[in-house]
Amino acid sequence: MKFFVDTADVAEIRDLAATGLLDGVTTNPSLVAKTGRDFFDVVAEICALVDGPVSAEVAATDVEAMVAEGRTLARIADNVAVKVPLTWDGLKACRSLSQDGTQVNVTLCFSANQALLAAKAGASFISPFVGRLDDIGHDGMQLIAEILEIYGNYDSFHTEVLVASIRSPMHVLHAARLGADVCTIPPVVIRQLAKHVLTDKGLDAFLADWQKTGQSILGRGDSGDKA
Repeated sequence: MKFFVDTADVAEIRDLAATGLLDGVTTNPSLVAKTGRDFFDVVAEICALVDGPVSAEVAATDVEAMVAEGRTLARIADNVAVKVPLTWDGLKACRSLSQDGTQVNVTLCFSANQALLAAKAGASFISPFVGRLDDIGHDGMQLIAEILEIYGNYDSFHTEVLVASIRSPMHVLHAARLGADVCTIPPVVIRQLAKHVLTDKGLDAFLADWQKTGQSILGRGDSGDKA
């Protein structure tokens, strides 16, 4: 499963990219607004930091303006994926931009029927928002299972399921078990994936035992001498 980070914070992206675990980035108008920076500068800088897709969202709501904005965004860098909302006009824009050869991420998906339409419109990615469904008493991960089942029935569908609105490591775990293609994850949750109380406890014990030996790894054989 690919990991995208859901942020427009360039410092966070740079730090996470250094791990080699990052496959792409998703942004939205709200995330970019938090930076207080120029939208195009932020997207261009992010695109230079990662090799994978960087989702940049249109602000228009009618098809003609969405297509025009999408083409403008696609010119920022080769790895821009244009985000459009899952509306009727958004599906039309997805079709047009996809035919241009642009990657399109259809966002704000809340039903399997919507995901079916996006795949038929040629979307590169569909973004179901699992956390927001959970918030209103629905099972967000059930939606992921339904979409994966539908897409798996048709060889002609090449849309990747990009699980969005991730709230916890359990969302990531469930998405991976279901076989989702991508999770887009807030930085704090990505870091939580590496945490376990027993890992911390074991490391503390190992370090305490090592200190008792009074030894050091550095300084032994680092002068260029070979045994």
